[in-house]
Amino acid sequence: MSRTVYAQARYHDCQAALDFLIAAFGFGVREVSTNDEGAVDHVELLVGDDIVMLGRGRPGGPGIYIATDDVDAHHDRAKAAGATVTMDLVDQPYGSREYACTDPQGNTWYFGTYRP
Repeated sequence: MSRTVYAQARYHDCQAALDFLIAAFGFGVREVSTNDEGAVDHVELLVGDDIVMLGRGRPGGPGIYIATDDVDAHHDRAKAAGATVTMDLVDQPYGSREYACTDPQGNTWYFGTYRP
């Protein structure tokens, strides 16, 4: 299957973001690209069969939602790795259990059991 839409987030420090996202959320690495000075400029992370791209730039934006089967365990792992929980675990009326957090550079991440 060919993808047309990819989630992306911007970071001041892509290497720090890469290290955090692997430790906190358990993402896999598909590709890491560096610039001429050796700094990480672009990252493609694997989330199941999907890809999240990271690039250098100003953090912010609406955030990224990722479906996960065991959101409670995911929440605990992210919190232990230093994620700031901005919405505690909650059972939504549409059937999803989810939470939200920010990473150390200010991007918002949403995790839940809902699969569109």
